[in-house]
Amino acid sequence: MAKVEKFEDLVIFQKARDLSKDIYNETGKEPWKSDSRFVQQIRAAAGSVMDNIAEGFERDGNKEFKNFLYIAKGSCGEVRSQVIRAYDVGFIDVKTSTKLYNDCIALNKSIASFIKSLNTSGVTGVKYKE
Repeated sequence: MAKVEKFEDLVIFQKARDLSKDIYNETGKEPWKSDSRFVQQIRAAAGSVMDNIAEGFERDGNKEFKNFLYIAKGSCGEVRSQVIRAYDVGFIDVKTSTKLYNDCIALNKSIASFIKSLNTSGVTGVKYKE
């Protein structure tokens, strides 16, 4: 496995970035513009996924990183719930809803898998190196 030197190299960050871009693109359309509070909420949740991955990585310790990954995972679940709500109120069609929903599921699984690999790696992070 290649050494990751910056959070932008993490596949989970790249997937979170793609999800955030997709949410921003969708929420820039009608009928989203009629509910600015909902737009702000889903955009913030999507941004929180990638931001928490980045912040946790920059803490340089696996214990803190894992805590931030759990927060990112929770934010991804929040986006998934909001996608369901967006579909229920007619803001997105079934095709868009299914894609975004499945992207959230896949990202959550990837984050969980990454957490598991950190738990078994034996590496504690660079801030604990002597």
